[in-house]
Amino acid sequence: FSAIYIELYYIFASIWGHKVYTIYSILFIVFIILVIVTAFITIALTYFQLAVEDHRWWWRSFLCGGSTGIFIYGYCFYYYFVRSDMTGLMQTSFFFGYNAVVCYAFFLMLGAVGLTASLTFVRHIY
Repeated sequence: FSAIYIELYYIFASIWGHKVYTIYSILFIVFIILVIVTAFITIALTYFQLAVEDHRWWWRSFLCGGSTGIFIYGYCFYYYFVRSDMTGLMQTSFFFGYNAVVCYAFFLMLGAVGLTASLTFVRHIY
């Protein structure tokens, strides 16, 4: 999550505010860093789990990778209540509804990255 924290503010400001986001190359680099960090952290956590002879690593690797989506949704609450000037039921429902869908997509995507990386790692060491 810390790999994308700075970019989240600019993305939210461009989507929900009235600012224009123009640094797409930096966004792509940050996305690649996010995928690489997610894969490495999930591999490290899977290794620690296998080192204590716990063989049930499948779902845990998926949840470790996908937990970034949960942290992004937590950042949505921070952005809404601290940084934005949004009020009203419609703005609140649109903001949290759309962000829930996007964060669920991030959860599934990064969970798949973590599971694939852990599966490749486990097949390589065994």
